Amino acid sequence: MFDIIIIGGGVIGSAVAYELTKYNLRVALFEKENDIATGTTKANSAIIHAGYDPVPNSLTARLNVRGNELAHIICKKLDVPFKETGSVVCAFGEEDDETVRKLYHRGVENGVPGLKILNKQELKTLEPNISDEATTALYAPTAGVISPWEYALAFAEVAVQNGLELHLSEKVTDIKEGNVVVTEKGEYAAKYIIAAAGVNCNDIESMVAEPDYTLKPSKGEYYLLDKSAFGIVNTVVFQCPNKNGKGVLISPTVHGNIIVGPNAEASEKEDLSTTADGLSFVRTAAAKSVPTLNLSTNIRNFAGMRANTNEEDFIIRFVRAGFLSLAGIKSPGLASAPAIAEYVRQLLEKDGLSLTEKENIVDTRKRIRFKELSPEEKNALIKENPAYGRVICRCETITEGEIVATFSSPIPPVSIDGVKRRCNAGMGRCQGGFCAPRVLELIHKHTGIPKEEIVKDKSGSTVLSGGAL
Repeated sequence: MFDIIIIGGGVIGSAVAYELTKYNLRVALFEKENDIATGTTKANSAIIHAGYDPVPNSLTARLNVRGNELAHIICKKLDVPFKETGSVVCAFGEEDDETVRKLYHRGVENGVPGLKILNKQELKTLEPNISDEATTALYAPTAGVISPWEYALAFAEVAVQNGLELHLSEKVTDIKEGNVVVTEKGEYAAKYIIAAAGVNCNDIESMVAEPDYTLKPSKGEYYLLDKSAFGIVNTVVFQCPNKNGKGVLISPTVHGNIIVGPNAEASEKEDLSTTADGLSFVRTAAAKSVPTLNLSTNIRNFAGMRANTNEEDFIIRFVRAGFLSLAGIKSPGLASAPAIAEYVRQLLEKDGLSLTEKENIVDTRKRIRFKELSPEEKNALIKENPAYGRVICRCETITEGEIVATFSSPIPPVSIDGVKRRCNAGMGRCQGGFCAPRVLELIHKHTGIPKEEIVKDKSGSTVLSGGAL
């Protein structure tokens, strides 16, 4: 019997696991894919929003502002790449100017620190490449960019070290009376079930009750630009939001690239395709903010899926005794993740769950990033372990030592993209074109998985075929 079963291994489920494994509870997390962060968490804008956008007094507003505050603390403790770049919401005319003023007052009411309305010259000083048509902007200094998959992995890895029982590649197929979770591999009872299943939130909730909301999945398409484009913007550059969301943004990434997007199209939740029309929309919209943006430096297009619903606010509530639903966690879900986890803990305690803190929990994490070391540190590391002197991914300067280290991590990778999420091998200009075969060899060598069974990412995405050609 588990105290708590969490369904879903994205950033929300992982953050909840991180929070609850600090207590004397038996906690399990079930994820249908072979790794943490393979859904919405790995394909989004990677923004830690400041908190001026949500409606005042809403749950989303409170959790966004608190989540931003916690991100600054947690990323340092867990060694997650995070940069406080700040953000600007640009206005293009009187109507947008009024929107900027409204967002400013909303942000002040939400408790967002440091907000300022910039005039045209101040905006140009901050963002020299911004369009001459921009009139004013809302500046939010506490906004930033993060590595979202590393954020989720950090939460999950620390949770595992604190006792989380992680069930990967185990899809939940039913939930019986008495809070019994049925999977493809067995049945598991729990005092509480927490559904954090992203765009599959309604599927899980419908196993216990008819959802009282309507899921409206929304696809967003992006460009990822080469590092040569870095510097075209200094902050996260937004346009004024509209009914379709926060609009097309241009943003630096923590890895030194530029991300551009997304559009917003109603879609089937399995559809992560990119389209000529969608990318054309993004290209045209982005040019409004930065006319000199050069998309010929694009190295990858991708699409992500948002768990939009007909409700504007996050949906976090008990559906029945012992079943807590976390649904409609769209933007700013990434920014809000640790605050959502805190809120879940508070709801459980209020419901009667006894919480006693464990002694000597793990609450730190450290990764070796070879290219960030000084020459002296590099030489010392290579002397200790020569594998750190063999560069596998030339674009990102990722060494064999870094890749091998992932296989002894609390949640070892079983796919090429799993290695990529942990140490950035394959993140560069060639997108794994040169290093992927070497990564595959290392997976085989250190895990024993047959080469023809090694997948690029999710189950079924094999890259080799067996037998004679």
